[in-house]
Amino acid sequence: MYVELFNDENHKCLAYYDLVIGEGVQCNQFLIVDNGHAAILDPGGDLTYPQLYESLNNEIMVKDLEYVIASHQDPDIVSSVDRWIISTECKLVIPKMWERFVLHFCRPAKSASLSERIISIPDEGATIELGESQIVAIPAHYLHSEANFQFYDPTSKILFSGDLGGSIEDGNEGGKPVQDFDAALPGLEKFNKRLMGSNKVCRLWANMVRDLDVEWIVPQHGPSFKGEDMIERFLNWVENLECGID
Repeated sequence: MYVELFNDENHKCLAYYDLVIGEGVQCNQFLIVDNGHAAILDPGGDLTYPQLYESLNNEIMVKDLEYVIASHQDPDIVSSVDRWIISTECKLVIPKMWERFVLHFCRPAKSASLSERIISIPDEGATIELGESQIVAIPAHYLHSEANFQFYDPTSKILFSGDLGGSIEDGNEGGKPVQDFDAALPGLEKFNKRLMGSNKVCRLWANMVRDLDVEWIVPQHGPSFKGEDMIERFLNWVENLECGID
C-alpha cells in the first residue's frame, strides 16, 4: 500500500502510490512523521481519502494529525480538505493566494471553522515545525500553479516536487525511482511541457535546487529521481525545458 522512503526510527517518510481507483488522475500522497507528530502532503480528493485514511490508521492516530499541507489548489491536491477538517484536529497549510479559494471545497457550515485553522504560506516560503524537525516550503511559483510550493525535508534530504517532474503515462512502477532517464523522457515531456510556466522559471528552480542538499526528488505523479547522478540529469533536463508559454 505504501513505500517507505526514509525511516531512522524517529523520523519517517511514506509514499502512497496506488490509491486512485478508476479513471481519475493517479497521484501520490505522502506522510511525514517525526517523534509522533504527523503531516500529510497533498492528500488528494475523494478518490483517495477513504483508502488513505484507512492506511494512515496503521501508522498514526489519525485524529491527532497535525497538518494537512497543500502545494497548491488543484482538486487532486486538496479537494478532500473538508473531510480531513471534520475527522481530525489538523491545521491546513496552504499558499496564501489559495486560502480563500480552498473554502469552495467545504460545506458552508464548515468553511468558517476551516478559515480559523489555515496557516498561510507567504510567497517567499516558510518553515513548518514538525516534532523536532522541520519541513521547508520552497517557492516554486508557475511550476505549474501561479502560487505553488514544494516541500523540502532536511532530515531525509527529500524534495517533494509536486507536479514538476510528474509523469502519468509511464505509471509509477510500484513506487520505484526512475532507472532509465531516456526511457522516462516521453512521459516527462508530455506532462511537463504543457503544465510548467516557462523555461525561465525552470532555470531559476534548477539553480535553487542545486544549492540544497537533496538526495531524492519525489513528484506528486509517477516515479521519482534518486541519487546524485539521476538528480543532476533531471536538473539539466528541467533547466533546458521549453514549456508553457515558450
